[in-house]
Amino acid sequence: MPTYSVAILGATGMVGQHYIRMLQSHPWFKIKALTGKDSVGRKYVEAVRGEAPTPPKEIAEMEVLPTDPKKVDADFVFSCLPTEAAREAESRFAEAGFPVFSDAAAYRMEPDVPLIVPEINSSHLELVHLQKKRRGWDGYIVTTPNCTTVGLVLPLHPLHINLGLRRVIVTTMQAVSGAGYPGVASLSILGNVIPYISGEERKVETETAKILGRLQGNIVEPAGVEVYATCTRVPTIDGHMESVMAEVEKKADAETVASVLEEYVSVPQELNLPTAPRRPIIVRREEDRPQTRIDVDAGSVPGMSVSVGRIRVTDNIIRFISLSHNLIRGAAGGTILTAELAKHYGLLDG
Repeated sequence: MPTYSVAILGATGMVGQHYIRMLQSHPWFKIKALTGKDSVGRKYVEAVRGEAPTPPKEIAEMEVLPTDPKKVDADFVFSCLPTEAAREAESRFAEAGFPVFSDAAAYRMEPDVPLIVPEINSSHLELVHLQKKRRGWDGYIVTTPNCTTVGLVLPLHPLHINLGLRRVIVTTMQAVSGAGYPGVASLSILGNVIPYISGEERKVETETAKILGRLQGNIVEPAGVEVYATCTRVPTIDGHMESVMAEVEKKADAETVASVLEEYVSVPQELNLPTAPRRPIIVRREEDRPQTRIDVDAGSVPGMSVSVGRIRVTDNIIRFISLSHNLIRGAAGGTILTAELAKHYGLLDG
């Protein structure tokens, strides 16, 4: 099996640290370069932000490079840059011939840029061919969704294809790590809930429609599902919990809904990709699960499954609780899985 050298753009932040942890023993992808901003020229172990676990020696001793395609030698890149930095840097890397797999928001809603959840819309990767032709790039950009969107769309998709979605109302309870390091000031969040996260609700609503949409020729036709989101920040460290109400076209009882969710597998599971959990959705039948502290790392690949519980059905209304790890399935792990899918389709080989 061939291996591919990778660079991580923005490697010193919290998400970058998760990329490093998940790629340490990856069978296909080997870390070759790490980039940063204020820490350029320092050893990675001296530059990481937050309470990071000690990286392996070969990573710890790597010099942090500028986020410049002329300074990076790798087969492709993962980007976990802030939005504004990503908008400038990712296009330069794609223009220079790099495949770019990004969990940043900068290009998610561009018509020719795939927005991928591997279990849902792998066919949207076809857009990279149009993107390269239209933009004149030798490389391309593939994006993954907002960390909150992932925990919503994974359980919605099997409901959509089996029962038909009409309308979704979601209220999120998002962990402080979703704000990055140093995150939310302790005096603002401890003992508190903040009922607003800038830009988050719009991302959840628009990204969900694109991900659940269908590729029609050279465009993604958004799903005709109404999505209404209210996003809040709560004093948990990792894990975004969501209270979801979904109106569907076909009636089904709670046990049928539970079976639809827990039996759902898709392309990554069929291909046995390295970062794919055996079950992307884990259904909890206890009255008081999922719980953030207990279930955030659920799954055969820890943190890569979405836990769903408290399933209740009234006529055409399904209510449930969803929990996902915002830094793993919602960021580093989801993007690594997307790159694995691209590798399967030959998109890493020029």
